[in-house]
Amino acid sequence: MKSLKQLILGAGILAGGLMSAQNSDMTNMLKVGLNGGVSTGGNTAANLGVDLSYQNLITPGFGLGIATGYNNYFGKDRNVNGIKVKNNDFGVIPVAALFRVYPQQMGFYFGADLGYGFIVGDDRVAENVNVARPDGGFYIKPEIGYHNRDWNFFAQYNKTFTGDKGQIGDQKYNAGAIGVGFSYNIPLGK
Repeated sequence: MKSLKQLILGAGILAGGLMSAQNSDMTNMLKVGLNGGVSTGGNTAANLGVDLSYQNLITPGFGLGIATGYNNYFGKDRNVNGIKVKNNDFGVIPVAALFRVYPQQMGFYFGADLGYGFIVGDDRVAENVNVARPDGGFYIKPEIGYHNRDWNFFAQYNKTFTGDKGQIGDQKYNAGAIGVGFSYNIPLGK
């Protein structure tokens, strides 16, 4: 019952924000979105995530803000130096600065999130190998896409750099993916 009440409250807040979107100025906005992609490394297969950010348009064509969210990386089993390694799933929680460039009021845009990615989940890289997973590292998420007043559709690369931490044999630890996503803009007014 408590979960149902929280769901109804959350839906009410979101509906109120969406309804006020018709009359609010788009200088300040909250962006809520989803992203997914394929892994760029050997210990994971894919990622799926949620994005949450605040953006202030400094000029009509340039926005600055802050970004966070959660990306889940799905581990994949591999043979490393003759050993079957069962890599664990893990998550990345970014805390980042956001910048976006909008050459036109509607159409193409580009930008990036830069900050720190906190890696969460099991303390080990793999279920059957005793190697500690990294705690995090420098986070980058460049994106390019299409935008209008309400929506952003984009292609992205996201990566948390961990150096050589979490390496098992010749398998380097990877917290990165190439993918696509979308976000909805909720105006907050001036």
